[in-house]
Amino acid sequence: MRLPKTPLAVAASVGAFGAWYAYGNGQTTEIHARDPVSSAQTRSLSSTPDIAQPTAEPSKPAPVTAGHKPTRRALVVDDDQFFTGDIVGDGPLTKDTDDYGRKVLEMMTPQQATERLRKNEESILVNRGRGVVRYDIVQLPSNDPIEDDHAEKTIQVSDNVAHAGNDSSSDWMFWGVFDGHSGWTTSARLRQVLIQYAARELNATYTAALASKIASSPSPEAIDQALKLAFTKLDNEICHESVKKLGNAPSKSRASELLAPALSGSCALLSFYDSHSRNFRVACTGDSRAVLGRRNPSTGKWSATPLSEDQTGSNPNEAKRMRAEHPGEDRVVHAGRVLGNLEPTRAFGDAAYKWSRETQDRIKRHFFGRNVHPLLKTPPYVTAEPVVTTTGIEPGKGGRTGGPVVEQQNREAKKSSSTAWLTDWFKSAPTSLPVEKGGNMDKTGRVSNANDPKSKMDKPIRQEQWALPSEDNGRFVVEDKNAATHLVRNALGGKDRDMVCALLSLPSPYSRRYRDDLTVEVIFFGESEGTGDLAINQEATTNGTDSEPKAKL
Repeated sequence: MRLPKTPLAVAASVGAFGAWYAYGNGQTTEIHARDPVSSAQTRSLSSTPDIAQPTAEPSKPAPVTAGHKPTRRALVVDDDQFFTGDIVGDGPLTKDTDDYGRKVLEMMTPQQATERLRKNEESILVNRGRGVVRYDIVQLPSNDPIEDDHAEKTIQVSDNVAHAGNDSSSDWMFWGVFDGHSGWTTSARLRQVLIQYAARELNATYTAALASKIASSPSPEAIDQALKLAFTKLDNEICHESVKKLGNAPSKSRASELLAPALSGSCALLSFYDSHSRNFRVACTGDSRAVLGRRNPSTGKWSATPLSEDQTGSNPNEAKRMRAEHPGEDRVVHAGRVLGNLEPTRAFGDAAYKWSRETQDRIKRHFFGRNVHPLLKTPPYVTAEPVVTTTGIEPGKGGRTGGPVVEQQNREAKKSSSTAWLTDWFKSAPTSLPVEKGGNMDKTGRVSNANDPKSKMDKPIRQEQWALPSEDNGRFVVEDKNAATHLVRNALGGKDRDMVCALLSLPSPYSRRYRDDLTVEVIFFGESEGTGDLAINQEATTNGTDSEPKAKL
């Protein structure tokens, strides 16, 4: 396998880290600023062991000498903040709350945190010689059950459909991440059928172009429209055809089965790669994000290019569109949300923003449902139609140029394991992230240009929330062979192991105050051996076996 050099990260739900986190390093006064607690009061949490005052950040467990009790880390969770400290002794906690109603629990060790991070990771090697060499996936739940979902599929396309008479076949490859909300049923439905809907519409579009004998392949606009049509047809089936299927006298259980995907909701980001055209399309409904990373072989550094823009009420383009579609409704977008409530302006399901008032009243009267939103006047307010972007991919180059450096890396990669590239890419800066300056993106996808003095450099939203400096100052680590897991670890704190362990120790529903469900997929473009199969990459898959991967032909 040759060295893959162009990864694409697709992430859903990387959000909701709104907490204040403090520990050690002179911050013990901040920890007790809200509820001063004496040592005696703190010890009343448990007969054995005790919880001591918060300490400085530990790197390794302190050695236990004769006459001293062992210690381990504790986590105390308040309404809007959490603290770390030490548990003295090796017995179990006898209470899970303190005298002030704060949640108390034992914090994971770094080893346990790593096991949690890697529990749902998977890596697939794509040995098809058509531009994609691998993709990595990981999920980390916060809700119970998780509301995110994902799907992947590779389809070998017949010669005439793919490119009108060329001799070689090609692949259509799909990756989808689905950020569910208000339940898991909508995202589960997307996992089951969205790629099927997209492949069907694309097949019809390519076949029509071939039959017309006017063009050898559809126009870019026709391909984009096929993806949009797949989204809107499926959403119509979820929200409106389901109501028609209720019939005259269905049972409540039958109504629940039919309407559940309509009553909950989900954002969707579907990526489509055509190995013949080498075009990579991203269809975005909602606020999941796709980013293309390219490595500059002359500097060894990376640049990030957004391939999607968040479709929310905070996006000026979306707010303008919605106000034009609903004239006279001043609060159609209020505080960055649809009717002041729902953040994404584009989503599957969310029928409360699509059904008429009459339909909602009828369903509530006969079955179940919420009260109709008081501002509902001219639905639908939310659409599932995606915004589609197209990016040309050059798998053989990966970056802007090739040259001797890349060739040498390719030769070295052939002699090493299939995951050696991850360490190799970052080995030049093990304590910092090698990223080209400029090009920061804020939450709505606006890009600032460092070379333009008039351009405002916006910090990423996490730097703003945590008051982190612009320079990474050694915050990043490379510890995982799965690239998606690597990204999640660093999003949760990276080198700050206390932060990572604390965020992973929080159980549902407490965790939802600080982080959302996380789903990340990383796709690597490059040259690979054309053996024709997909295989599980054991080195980056937890509990990997020789069984067939979920994504197969």
